[in-house]
Amino acid sequence: MTDKIKPLHEDWTVVILGSLVILFSLVFYIVPVPVYKWSSPAELGTAIFNTGNLTTIFIQFIFVLIVGAIGALVTGKPVKNFLISFPAVYLLTIFALVLAGNSFIKSINLEAVIFSLAIGLIIGNLFKLPQWFKDTLSTELFVKIGLVLLGTTVIFSDILKAGALGLMQALIVVLSVWYFAFWLCKKLKVDDELTMMISSAVSICGVSAAIATSGAIKGDPKKLSYVISMVLITAIPMMIFMPYIAAYFSFPQQVTGAWLGGSIDTTGAVVASGTLVGEEALKISTIVKFSQNVLLGIAAFAISIYWSYNKTAKGSDVVEKPTLKVIWERFPKFVLAFIGASVVFSFFLSPATAAPVKDSLKNLQNAWFTLAFTSIGLETNFKDLFKNENKKPLYAFLLAQLFNIFITLIIAWFLFNDAAQI
Repeated sequence: MTDKIKPLHEDWTVVILGSLVILFSLVFYIVPVPVYKWSSPAELGTAIFNTGNLTTIFIQFIFVLIVGAIGALVTGKPVKNFLISFPAVYLLTIFALVLAGNSFIKSINLEAVIFSLAIGLIIGNLFKLPQWFKDTLSTELFVKIGLVLLGTTVIFSDILKAGALGLMQALIVVLSVWYFAFWLCKKLKVDDELTMMISSAVSICGVSAAIATSGAIKGDPKKLSYVISMVLITAIPMMIFMPYIAAYFSFPQQVTGAWLGGSIDTTGAVVASGTLVGEEALKISTIVKFSQNVLLGIAAFAISIYWSYNKTAKGSDVVEKPTLKVIWERFPKFVLAFIGASVVFSFFLSPATAAPVKDSLKNLQNAWFTLAFTSIGLETNFKDLFKNENKKPLYAFLLAQLFNIFITLIIAWFLFNDAAQI
């Protein structure tokens, strides 16, 4: 009797699948990018639900389905059940992407992940889903594959383009805000997973940072959805009111741009608010925000090392330094694929080779993230998001964000006010 094949660890599965997706796009076939932008009901038919775009959506569906099925197979999940459940999850995700593609929705910076999470929560709480369906939801697999693809957008040469002042502000803001948020969460007795996710989301780049941190520490998807909900909800009033506050106090555009780029947590909201101020503010805000985004890879690596070391030490019966072997076993391997993708696209591919695949990989990354949040919603009890114990993380997040706003303004004023006078 033959032995059953041992399932592959999910992190190694992600490394293999993420690398194969990138290699496939570079060598064999670039998955086309669907269109989701529309501004009126008439455009829904002409721009989105036309034969060509529906074919593109279907091609993407087949591609993601195959990758997900391989992931289910090698991790030991029932492939048949996955093939039955995935089309439903995909359709709900497409619905979320279409909603987020509306021009008004884009103007208020509501991202597709918030819609996919909300849709999943509504369906998951109104209808009793069978356990086999919930068991096939590949939330972490989708999130981590998306993170590997995110590495293709983190280009080291862009750090130089960001400029010395932008990079300097990003470093100061990220370090000071991260440690303040970490300290505050500890004071409020927020659990370790939420502490790491909140600290990274507030200080680095919002949604992407929260997702990367959750992946690095193997965080609870329900806690991740809670943090991302806070990020997206607070980004809207900040995006709207901060430009008016800057105008009221007559801040120079360079200072305003640096303030917006360093404190608002999502790139879309930064661009929208920078546009309200002016061209110079938009340019500076984008530079500063991009500088923080570039630090995501370094932060994810550092967090994964800290988490592996810290949790190993805490879990030991004998107080001693954990061995490198134990740290390696606990280290999230997908971080290596993330860094590898960044290194390859930064140093080994010419711009002419990388350019044709970037939009496709960015689109696939967004698709996997959105699929993950549909899955999180489907498997989450809505009441869990609003329990009494969730008040402390909310207070911690809001206070850290308030600190972020003030410290970033002070740093922006010292670094960019002189430049504004020149």
